[in-house]
Amino acid sequence: MGRFLLVFRLVLADVRRHPAQAAVLVVSITAATAMLSLGMSMQGATERLYEHTRAATAGPDVAAYSPGTDPETVRALESLADAPGVVAHSGPHRQYHTSLTAGGATGAAVVQAVAEAPGPVDRPLVTSGGWVRPGGAVLERGFAAALDVRVGDDVTVAGRTLPVVGIAVTAARSVYPWAPGIGPNGGPSDGGGLVWLAEPDTRALASSGDVPVTSFTYLKLKDPGAAAKLTRDDPALAPAFADTWVNFTPWQMIAEQDEVILRGSKPILAVGSWLLAFLAVGGVATLAAGRAVRQTRRVGLLKAVGGTPGLVAAVLFAEYLALALVANVLGLLAARLAGRAVVNPSGSLITTAVGPSADTAAVTTVLALAVAALTTLGPTVRALRAGTAAALADGPRPPAHRARLTRVSALLPTPLLLGLRLVARRPGRAFLHACNTACTMTTVIGLLVIYAQPTKGYPGSAMATALRDAQERHVILAVTLALIVLAAVNTVAVTWTTAQDARPTMAVARAFGATPAQVTAGLSAAQLLPTLPGALAGIPLGLALCLPFSAGNTVWPPAWLLLAAALAALPVTAALTAVPARLAARRSVARTLAPEAG
Repeated sequence: MGRFLLVFRLVLADVRRHPAQAAVLVVSITAATAMLSLGMSMQGATERLYEHTRAATAGPDVAAYSPGTDPETVRALESLADAPGVVAHSGPHRQYHTSLTAGGATGAAVVQAVAEAPGPVDRPLVTSGGWVRPGGAVLERGFAAALDVRVGDDVTVAGRTLPVVGIAVTAARSVYPWAPGIGPNGGPSDGGGLVWLAEPDTRALASSGDVPVTSFTYLKLKDPGAAAKLTRDDPALAPAFADTWVNFTPWQMIAEQDEVILRGSKPILAVGSWLLAFLAVGGVATLAAGRAVRQTRRVGLLKAVGGTPGLVAAVLFAEYLALALVANVLGLLAARLAGRAVVNPSGSLITTAVGPSADTAAVTTVLALAVAALTTLGPTVRALRAGTAAALADGPRPPAHRARLTRVSALLPTPLLLGLRLVARRPGRAFLHACNTACTMTTVIGLLVIYAQPTKGYPGSAMATALRDAQERHVILAVTLALIVLAAVNTVAVTWTTAQDARPTMAVARAFGATPAQVTAGLSAAQLLPTLPGALAGIPLGLALCLPFSAGNTVWPPAWLLLAAALAALPVTAALTAVPARLAARRSVARTLAPEAG
């Protein structure tokens, strides 16, 4: 217990002394684990939500749709109640294909005539307000969200204005915008939302000869797994529908349709999670390398007071592993909070138990610990191998002098000369920064490609088209913003780390006449030099990443736009490095070059 307490107090003291570095590590790993867990949580999430909604709303196993309301159609649908395997039914009902206007926005809609007491199959769950009553409308929750309609607002249905008395969810229909289930006159559906009205409120629609109407019934089967086998070709059903067209929609088809809106989001989250993981590794590796000298001196002090190699290793690793665990918990929490909007973008399903599973939590925990351990392994091993006296006397290593490089760099302006020599001293760090830039630019190029595609969707419902297209764009925009923020944090961290490592070099340069402004510019140049090739490399990488998901009619952004996006990384990097570089350049030359200075 004493050893554990000692390690804990040493780790806590180090975090308090360097909170900024701890925050960078936590932010990096949190972003990576959140995106990874969110991507993994999407597998089968829609199906789970649909099953929960279906159980809570007595959803049907099969929905049978027939165009028109003639007596033959109604009798054929009524005969399904006696079909083999059917244990309960609701209907036949009627739905009218019309439009709905709210707040100046108009969208395609189907109006279902219902009773004030729902039947045994399909009992919509009211999530706000109350159920249908004469003179009031109830909107499906996804449709209401798309219209930004709440209980108490007014909507206009087929020229008649009604107040919204409730908002509900149902599993009898696919999520918005696929609520119609079938198009007018049995044709294809252009998409739209669902509205429930009392029977008296639909009489105006029924009397109008211009409003297409569909009859339908909901069935509950003894074996829900056999829903897909219920077809018009079934010998037991064929006679009733010999002269009437019918479309059977099993619950499996509804669940599959619900997931269509997420198909484009899954690869985006999958690729984004690995790109964020790469940036997290780069950020933690930069921190570990920057702390190598200080860690070596810390090891010397621990050894000098009698610390064993095991205790020293525990102290060095414990801080990173503890922060990684904290970041993993924060990432899982962020994924759970964001999961509702990502997995259920329309809001048409009951959102419950959305979030990372135990398996996902285990994977992200292993990843977080691996990132922390592997990136700190090298500096820790080097520190442990150092002798006590050597570790206590450890100081900055003198740079290697290369005559040819010295002659070439002497011809350059002072800021560029200082930046080039800093890159030459730490080529691995410069390469890592270039990779970070390329990784971020890859996602930016993917974002530009998605936004370059023309809008394709439902000619009958502009809102349905907007919702489907917006899902992919919102997801990749969120991934891109997360990558940019993490890359920005890494850029600031690497600039500060480089400034700390280069204190003696910059102090000598100032002693020989370099101004603080030139030192500041030199530190920024050390990051700008690898930024340019990294940004340019991100263009072909981003296009190559989009190729597997592109089609023959894919619209590619113009070359000038891609080049402009890459070149924009330069002023952004300059702005990010300005503050830490300026703070480092203001350090006193005498204090830096003093024998006891570190």
